[in-house]
Amino acid sequence: MAVRPVDQRPAGAMLLAGGIVALEFAAAVSRFVASTLLPTVARDLDARDQLGLLVTGSTLGLFVALPLATRVVRRLGSRGTLTTGMVAYLGGTAVAAASSTAWQFALGQFAGGLASGLLAVFGISSAIQHLDEALRVRVVAASSAMWIVPALVGPAATLALEHLVGWRWTLLVPVPVVLIGRVLIMRAARPDKDEERQDRPLWRTLLVSIGVAALVLSGGHRSWWPVAAVGTGIALAGVAAILPAGTIRLRRGTPAALGAMLWFATGYFGADSLITVLLTDGYGTSVARAAIVLSAAPLAWALTSLLVPRLRDQGRQPSPAVGLALTASGVAVLAGTLLVSTAFGAALLAWTLAGVGVGLAYPSLYILCTPTVAGGIGAAELATAVITAEAFGGVLGQAAGGAVVWLSATVGLPRSGGLTAAYGMFALFLFASAMAAARSATRRPVR
Repeated sequence: MAVRPVDQRPAGAMLLAGGIVALEFAAAVSRFVASTLLPTVARDLDARDQLGLLVTGSTLGLFVALPLATRVVRRLGSRGTLTTGMVAYLGGTAVAAASSTAWQFALGQFAGGLASGLLAVFGISSAIQHLDEALRVRVVAASSAMWIVPALVGPAATLALEHLVGWRWTLLVPVPVVLIGRVLIMRAARPDKDEERQDRPLWRTLLVSIGVAALVLSGGHRSWWPVAAVGTGIALAGVAAILPAGTIRLRRGTPAALGAMLWFATGYFGADSLITVLLTDGYGTSVARAAIVLSAAPLAWALTSLLVPRLRDQGRQPSPAVGLALTASGVAVLAGTLLVSTAFGAALLAWTLAGVGVGLAYPSLYILCTPTVAGGIGAAELATAVITAEAFGGVLGQAAGGAVVWLSATVGLPRSGGLTAAYGMFALFLFASAMAAARSATRRPVR
């Protein structure tokens, strides 16, 4: 009988890994709780015409936190950063739960977004410094799997709990899990490494916050498209200031990996944001059947990610470029099939294929974006860069998809034509991501 080897990693590393995974589970629960409760919150706060305000608070908080995170971590240290983040999270959650107006709810969500951004940077930078690469791959894979249970039972459980205790108490459900994750990370926190690095100009990095604010707040108003266009340009300038030099040019190594993460998030999360509309308006399926397809890719992503550490141990891990190309192919099939058929099975298979590709690519791509040694870039800077690339790519993809559908309708194309064009665009972003990931395999020092 084979004896399973004992894990020789320090207890602190395992606590840190457990804390990061717990926080990812809390983030998944928070996402599904917030989205499920949105109609009830809007009705109770008489804010049906202010849905944009209700949903963008946390996003804006995140993008305000990211340019400030490296400075906060450097000045407050490990425990100071964690304490500040926990206070902001608890205070923001309490404000949102006790709110009587849409603005108060948005303020609470904004504080929660600030805390999430700050603590995400701290958690990822700690993982870069203190976890070996093999364990970090497992942490990323396990973090992806943390979305399975919330995706399957989250909406139904949230509605049941809301019926029993009301939406305000239901909003507090993720708090215990968040506290557990924070405690695990705090216990594992070690003395900060002495990293004396010159901060990038704050005004340049804060451009991403200003641009994203203009982009997301103008998203529900078609007549505001000039504001959205200007906001996109400003945000891109801010993102360029946060990402390492050479990212825009896809310089080999870490910059190319971060570029791949940006284009992946733009293509995949853009496609994900419109998948229900594509299925109901384009393929003519019911909302119930659309929900089945909607959950197919995230579930495939989570389950496939769990295979990556085992494949890595066996020396059979596929290149991130292969997985991203598979995702791009699935999205392209969604667009192409719509031109010749509206078969539900084809849509289900294509979107599941896209999720399998992400599951194969994402853990390895994340490690390529956050190497332990990155030619003079600090751990907190790398953490900020990868979170910015993924988060901004998601916002950009959603905005770009909505713009393509709207422009198609403006020039007289049928709605299915606009959706086909949007998904063709998403596929191109994903193919670009695959090519960028191929350039990330060779790591060179980043200056």
